[in-house]
Amino acid sequence: MLAPYAAGKIGRLFALDYRWEEGRRDILAGLTVAAISLPQAMAYALLAGVDPRFGLYSAIVVTAVAAVFGSSSHLINGPTSAISLVVFNALASFDPDARVEAAEAMFLLGVMVGSIQILIAVFRLDLTRYISESVILGFMVGASLLLGIGQTANLLGVREHGNGHQNIMHRLWLTLTEGDPFSAKAMAISVATIVLALALRKLVRAYRLPQMDMLAALVAVAAAAFFLGWSQPDAAGKTAIAVAGSVPANLPSPHIPDIKFAWISELSSSAVAIAFLGLLEALAIAKTIAIHTRQTLDYNRQCMAEGVANLVGGFFRCLPGSGSLSRSAINFQAGAATRMSGIVSAATVAVALLILAPLTHFIPRAALAGLLVITAARLIDLRRVIYAFRASRYDAGLVVITALTAIFVGVEYSVLVGVALSIVLFVPRASKLKAAEMVVSPERVVRGRLTTDPLCTAIILFDLEGEFFFGAAPDLDRYLEGLKSRAVEQGARVVVLRLKRTRNPDVVCLERIEHFLHEAQTLGIAVLLAGVRPDLLAAIRRLKFQDWYPADRIFPDEGDDADSATLKAVRRAYQLIGDDNTCEHCARNKAAGGSDVGLYYLV
Repeated sequence: MLAPYAAGKIGRLFALDYRWEEGRRDILAGLTVAAISLPQAMAYALLAGVDPRFGLYSAIVVTAVAAVFGSSSHLINGPTSAISLVVFNALASFDPDARVEAAEAMFLLGVMVGSIQILIAVFRLDLTRYISESVILGFMVGASLLLGIGQTANLLGVREHGNGHQNIMHRLWLTLTEGDPFSAKAMAISVATIVLALALRKLVRAYRLPQMDMLAALVAVAAAAFFLGWSQPDAAGKTAIAVAGSVPANLPSPHIPDIKFAWISELSSSAVAIAFLGLLEALAIAKTIAIHTRQTLDYNRQCMAEGVANLVGGFFRCLPGSGSLSRSAINFQAGAATRMSGIVSAATVAVALLILAPLTHFIPRAALAGLLVITAARLIDLRRVIYAFRASRYDAGLVVITALTAIFVGVEYSVLVGVALSIVLFVPRASKLKAAEMVVSPERVVRGRLTTDPLCTAIILFDLEGEFFFGAAPDLDRYLEGLKSRAVEQGARVVVLRLKRTRNPDVVCLERIEHFLHEAQTLGIAVLLAGVRPDLLAAIRRLKFQDWYPADRIFPDEGDDADSATLKAVRRAYQLIGDDNTCEHCARNKAAGGSDVGLYYLV
């Protein structure tokens, strides 16, 4: 099924109209992205608690596959901090010494994530619409804080205490209070890396240099540590500071992950979280860039690309990935023209892996931790967070609770909790059924009743607005009971119930309406339903109201003439009353020259 799909995408990617100018821009952008991909890929693998080479493999395979299958011309896929955090939590139950098993579980996790994302694309499940922007902001805040907290041990040069079953805050407390003495050399490297990276970023922006600030900072600090002898092993094979470890100078090769059914159940929640988070990250980034480029995106195709990239990556020993905000922004700013820039980036990382792999043994973990801290700080969009807090308490609450869930419960659960909470908070607001009384004015205008308008004792005009589902049933009961009581007290013979602005009727509200109509008939009150929408009209017919309810009392919404149904219902109400109308309000309207013939509607 995927073969023809892939052939079509590759054919379009290498189209005959691909110009040299586009190629030049893609090559420059791809080389620039590769410069940041190298240190980020290793750092994110370290963040996930796995071998750095798996991050580099992801920057090759996942990046290239997503570029071939994707829709966005500028989105760069590969390892990301948010996904790496969830991977870390997913593998936290494994013994730190069981690295081979943890790696195999991660490959299986990538296959599971890719399969879920492909199914989402195949069934065209646009689930992203149910995830609030505030939930994403909260997740990014929580993930960023976790990213920084999780690197505390590497920043201080100590071994992390605790185990994977303990909360990260608990492990941090144990590390700080019961851990080894802090390493002054590691702390110096951390601080130097952060200061140098920030300084180089200012130079890059000031002089519009290639975005190689993080790579340059990493190389400079690693070189300084090497010449000081801190990263060189002694006679016993130990180094003064912890290093990232050597990466084999090999390209990723096909590998079928070990499958243990116990792992599938343990990894399922994390796989779902990564699948949705990955799609959210990728689609949000692609959409943001497309606003500037005016590119028309195929979101379902992009979902398929994310799934295929992770599925293939799982069979090539890759860290699961998604769209990268930093690398995609650099790709766009560097002038990329097509998805070819992603392939250039992947190829450059592959060449660098073959040539520079032996040197990775001398990269201090503290230096990578410093880069991750900078990444964490940049992940928090403070302006948007402040905007959300000012927007409403609802949004502020979602941001705070999602972030706290990520920190104290688990990053893989934070989005699920945020979505559940947003639904729980939204239902009460959606269930508010609004009601307004209307009147016929002396000017023959059907409008909302003012406090100065006298009551009409012959006809009650009532407008309902909102979702017509079970959550609105209490409000609907209250309004209908009020209408019935008032009609009996003042002797009104006709009630016009306008339903033009009610939506999505369900069995609960339909049953309430049916009971109200039966009770009104028993009391001798004629109820006219005005502006009945097609979905409500179809439900009424399916429930066979026509067997007992007069058809001339239903006035369907007529679409192009939105007010005609209401006006027809009002005219019909006056016809039912006839000359036997003792209402003073109606009498004054008639004396003022009003009639029901020339009625018009005023919103």
